[in-house]
Amino acid sequence: MLALVLFLTTLALVIWQPRGLGIGWSAMGGAGLALLTGVIGWADVPAVWQIVWDATFTFVALIVISVLLDEAGFFQWAALHVARWGGGQGRRLFPLVVVLGALITSVFANDGAALLLTPIVVAILLRLNFTPAATLAFVIATGFVADTTSLPLVISNLVNIVSANYFGITFNRYAAVMVPVNLVSLLATLGVLWLAYRREMPQHYPLAQLEAPATALRDQLVFRAAFPMLVLLLLGYFILAPLGVPVAAVTGTAALVLLALAGRWHQGGRGAAISPLKVLREAPWQIVVFSLGMYLVVYGLRNAGLTQELAQALVWLAGHGPWAAAIGTGFGAALLSSVMNNLPGVLVGALSIEQAQGIPPLTRELMVYANVIGCDLGPKFTPIGSLATLLWLHVLSRKGITIGWGQYMRIGLAITPPVLLVVLVALVLWLRVLGAA
Repeated sequence: MLALVLFLTTLALVIWQPRGLGIGWSAMGGAGLALLTGVIGWADVPAVWQIVWDATFTFVALIVISVLLDEAGFFQWAALHVARWGGGQGRRLFPLVVVLGALITSVFANDGAALLLTPIVVAILLRLNFTPAATLAFVIATGFVADTTSLPLVISNLVNIVSANYFGITFNRYAAVMVPVNLVSLLATLGVLWLAYRREMPQHYPLAQLEAPATALRDQLVFRAAFPMLVLLLLGYFILAPLGVPVAAVTGTAALVLLALAGRWHQGGRGAAISPLKVLREAPWQIVVFSLGMYLVVYGLRNAGLTQELAQALVWLAGHGPWAAAIGTGFGAALLSSVMNNLPGVLVGALSIEQAQGIPPLTRELMVYANVIGCDLGPKFTPIGSLATLLWLHVLSRKGITIGWGQYMRIGLAITPPVLLVVLVALVLWLRVLGAA
């Protein structure tokens, strides 16, 4: 009971952030109390750090890369190109924006897509005089696709990194399983969003009001470096990760190279349009503290026996076959994430799967990936399901767009379950194909 009270109190402080209290300090405060009360022991600290360090520093490096490219005008340039490809037709622009969101999510993670793409899309729509209802449709689309298509690569979501590292899944194996599944998720997301918002789409919009994409560029050197750097980064993941090189090392190296280019370190800073120090100061360092603190609090739930109880439920699901195991695990992880946030949710799921005994290897693998899918998509049930969603809502409020919790949950509960179900079905079918091969 004490472990549960500590977790709920810590989670409440993380979500509400009273008087601007950083999420890292809230989580670390909870971890400190857990240590003082004996809910966790000092031996648990290195065990948890071993689980989260790679995911945490990868996330920070990805955000640094994303912010540098955003400062250079990369994302606005891409959005303006997409707006022109829409050809002045609202019903063509909508799927293009969804696909753009999915592409950005796959490389820059769901947080980068939700936080960087959303304000750019909103600014373009306002310039094109879209109605409030049409603007809301695009805003919801960019917010939802950032999570529902964050499956394909280990780096596409902090949840993916934690789970892949915990179970020793290689970058290549993860991509082989999840890239096709993510394509299904993209199509399902687009289909559900289209059914929900097709009537809100304007027939036409004035292309003449769009500036040329080149006008969005503020740092030509960083922009020109973006495409080769992204290609090399992806190649680095596929080549170096199987050799045991941490994902954080590959991502961190790319971030340092881009910082050097942005700051013109090779030129003594002459001609720099971006302040690397400002980018580093504003990087999400709180996430480092949050990851260790929050996962220590979650480890207290494991020590108190919660994960063992969940493990028994997983064994029961596995006894009913792979379909029940995958769908049950996926929806269970989604519900858990929606009420306790997906970052602690994925660790609770991983610990439970590890403790579940006597499950066939293929069924266990299904459960591992289903847990990831549930924790990636499940946060869309509620606003507190992920930190990215809370930050996304904050960004929208600063742009004058308010989405209440009731409105959000009505949308989330309508859109998320069918997409989640389709994706879990695709996972079972695709893993069977891989197993047969």
